[in-house]
Amino acid sequence: MSLTWTGPFSCPPPPSSVEETPLFLSEKSYADWRYFVCVFVSLHVSNAGQQYHRAVLLLFQTSYCGHIGVEFMFINNVDQCQWIRQKIETPGIMQFTNAEKRTLLARLIRSTRFEDFLARKWSSEKRFGLEGCEVLIPALKTIIDKSSAAGIDSVIMGMPHRYGVLHLFLPLSLICRINRETDKNITLSLMANPSHLEAVDPVVQGKTKAEQFYRGDAQGKKVMSILMHGDAAFAGQGVVYETFHLSELPSYTTHGTIHVVVNNQIGFTTDPRVARSSPYPTDVARVVNAPIFHVNADDPEAVMYVCRVAAEWRTTFNKDVVIDLVSYRRFGHNEMDEPMFTQPLMYKQIRRQEHVLKKYSDKLIAEGVVTLQEFEVSVSLSLSVDFFTEEGEPKSMSCVPTGLDEEVLHHIGQTASSVPLDDFKIHPGVSRILRGRAELVKNRQMDWALGEYMAFGSLLKEGIHVRLSGQDVERGTFSHRHHVLHDQEVDKRFCVPMNHLWDNQAPYTVCNSSLSEYGVLGFELGFAMASPNALILWEAQFGDFHNTAQCIIDQFISPGQAKWVRNNGIVLLLPHGMEGMGPEHSSARPERFLQMNFEVQQLYDCNWIVVNCSTPANYCHVVRRQILLPFRKPLIIFTPKSLLRHPDARSSFDDLAKGTKFKRLIPDESPASQNPAQVKRVIFCTGKVYYELAKERKRQELEKDIAIIRLEQVFNPSPLSEYAEKYASAELVWCQEEHKNMGYYDYVRPRFLTVVANKRPVWYVGRDPAAAPATGNKSTHLNELKRFMDTAFNLSAFQGASL
Repeated sequence: MSLTWTGPFSCPPPPSSVEETPLFLSEKSYADWRYFVCVFVSLHVSNAGQQYHRAVLLLFQTSYCGHIGVEFMFINNVDQCQWIRQKIETPGIMQFTNAEKRTLLARLIRSTRFEDFLARKWSSEKRFGLEGCEVLIPALKTIIDKSSAAGIDSVIMGMPHRYGVLHLFLPLSLICRINRETDKNITLSLMANPSHLEAVDPVVQGKTKAEQFYRGDAQGKKVMSILMHGDAAFAGQGVVYETFHLSELPSYTTHGTIHVVVNNQIGFTTDPRVARSSPYPTDVARVVNAPIFHVNADDPEAVMYVCRVAAEWRTTFNKDVVIDLVSYRRFGHNEMDEPMFTQPLMYKQIRRQEHVLKKYSDKLIAEGVVTLQEFEVSVSLSLSVDFFTEEGEPKSMSCVPTGLDEEVLHHIGQTASSVPLDDFKIHPGVSRILRGRAELVKNRQMDWALGEYMAFGSLLKEGIHVRLSGQDVERGTFSHRHHVLHDQEVDKRFCVPMNHLWDNQAPYTVCNSSLSEYGVLGFELGFAMASPNALILWEAQFGDFHNTAQCIIDQFISPGQAKWVRNNGIVLLLPHGMEGMGPEHSSARPERFLQMNFEVQQLYDCNWIVVNCSTPANYCHVVRRQILLPFRKPLIIFTPKSLLRHPDARSSFDDLAKGTKFKRLIPDESPASQNPAQVKRVIFCTGKVYYELAKERKRQELEKDIAIIRLEQVFNPSPLSEYAEKYASAELVWCQEEHKNMGYYDYVRPRFLTVVANKRPVWYVGRDPAAAPATGNKSTHLNELKRFMDTAFNLSAFQGASL
C-alpha cells in the first residue's frame, strides 16, 4: 500500500525514533502535527506506516504517560487550549540545563534538611511538616523566580500551617514581609492563617487587590498571589468556591492566582472515596475554566516544569491556574498520628517509599551533573533560626475632633442631591430621593444616607480612599443610598457622584459583591490590611448575614491583634432592629460581638469597637473617627432599617459643626433633664428602641418624670457613673428590644452593677428569653412591644426583673 499525504504539507520520510520526530514537527504547525499523527495511527498497515506507528506510540508515551497530567479541554477558549498543548504535548519540550538541575537539588536539600532539623529538635511535637512533599519549597521558588522574570515584584501568599514554608521562604525575624533577592528585589508577604484551612484564601486575594489598586497595577503585572492548599480542604471547604468566583469580577479580580495543592491523598484520616464526590480534589477549579496540572511530586523536574508553565500561563492570560502536587504524608495527619489505624495498606507502601532527595541526587550523580562529594558537603551545612519581633505602640492615643466646616457640608450635600453628568436620565424614584436630599440640605439637616455621604465625602477630600463592598451596597438594601446612578436610556452608562466631589480627591470605590459573605468579608479584610490610611467597609445585606462569615470574624477580626500583633481598621455595617419582619434579618446578634469584646477604658487596648448609633450625625462622626484615630481597630456598627426614613432620626448641621465629635453616650434632652431631682426613672437603652420609648413617653406625658439615655458605644462605664449620680433618687432601668438571652443584657448586667457599686437595683425591661431572634407573627411582635413599653413606663408598680 502506497501512502500519499494530501494535506497542507507533503509527507516527510518516516522517523525511526521519537528523537527524530521533532525535526519535521518544528517546520509544521502544531495543529497539522496532531492531525498528521491521527492519520498515520490509522494507516499503519504498511511498513512505512508501522514505522510511523512506533514513533507515534513513543510520542504518546512521552506526552501522555509521564508524570504530568493536564485537565484543560473544558476551557472554552481555543487559543488557551492550543497554548497548553504547545507547552505539554510538544515532544522534548521539558529540558533543564545542568545549572538548573543543581539549583533544584540545592533547594530540595534545604527543604529536606529543615524538616529533619524540626524532627530532631521537637521530636514529640506536632509540626505538620512537609515530609512526603519536600518538593513544595523548590516549586514555590520556581514560581516566584519565573514570575519575577516576567515583571512581578510583589507576591502575597497564603497557606495552611506548614512550618517548612515559613522558615525556608521567610526568616522568622520578619515572617510577614521581607525582600528576597532573585534577579531583582521581590517582596514576599505571607498572610497569617488560623487552623481553619482555606479561610485565608479570600484574605490573600483582598490584600493582593489592594496592593494592585494602590500601585496602579491595573493588570496585575507587578503584584500577584499564590495560594497553597491541602487536597481535602480544597475539595471540602466552600470558601474555595467563593474565592474562585471572585477571581474575574471587576472589583475583586487579582488578574490570576497560582494555586498549589499539596495532595497527600488523605485528608486528616479520611480516604478520598468518602471525602469528596468529585474524581479529583481540584475539580472545583473547573468552574472558572482554570487549567489543572497534576504532577508526581517525586519527579522534581516535572514539578519544576509545571511550575514554569503555570507562572507563564498567569503572565500570559491573567487567569487562575492550579498545580496538583500528587504526593503523600509520611507521618499521617500529623507527626503524632498513627496512620496505620486507618490506611494500613497505603502506609505499608509509604514506609517502603524511597525519599525524593535520594532519588533525585542519585539521578544527578549518575548523569554527572553533581559529584557524590558535592552532594555530601551540601547536606552538612548548618541552619540558623531567628525570632519574631512585635510592632510598637502609636505615639499618640487621642483623636482630633471629627466635625466639619459648614461649607464642606453644603458642598457634599449639593453633590449628593444632584447628577454631575449632563444628559443623564435617572429613574423618577431616584429623582424624588435626590429632591428630598436637596430639601434637607436647604434646611441644614441630614438623614442617615446623607450623614453617610458626609462621612465618606469629607474623607475623600482629605485624601482617604473609601471602599464600600457587599450585596446591594450601590443602591442600598433598603433603597436609601443610591451611590451609583444608572442612565435609564443608555445601557451600561452609570455615574458615581461621590467621585465628582473635589478636584484631586481620593477615589471612592463602591461595588456590589457576589452573593457571598465568607469570601467577600475575607476579601475586604485583606484589602484593609494593605493600607491603614484607607476606610474599608463591608455591609451585610441584613445583619444576620454575618452568620456565614463567622469564621472570618472569629479567627481574623476579633483576635487579630492578640494572635498576630496586626491591627486592622475594617468596618462592618450590620443592619439590625426588631421590625416585626420575622426571625430572619431582625438581629445582627450583638450578643456575639459583645461576648468576644475585650473591653478596657482605652480604645487602643480593646480588640474592636462596638457601636449602635441612633443619629446620622453620630454615625458620621464615628466613621470619620475610625480614620482619624492614631491606631486601627475593627469597628462594628449596628446600622438601622426603619430609622433610615424615620422623621425623628434626623441631625442638624450643627451636630457636625467644626469642633464636634462622636458622642459615646447621648444624654436625655427632655424636660426631665432640667430637674433631675424630680425624675422617677432613668431608662438606659441603645439603638432604635430609643425612638419607640420616646414616642411612648410623649404619649403618656411622662417627659418630666422619665429620662432616656442612649448608649451609642457599648459600653462606657465613666459616663454612666456621671448620670447615675445625676439622677441619684431615680430608679435605673436597662431596656432593650431584643430577647433577654440575646442583645445586650448579659453584657451590660455586670457593668451596670459595677457602676452603681451594687447600692441600687438596675431593672431589666425587654422581651422574655426565646430560642429565635424574633417571632414570626406580626401580632405577637406588637403585643411583645406593648408589654415591655407598659412595663418601662409603669411608675406605680414596677413589673420588671432586677439585673
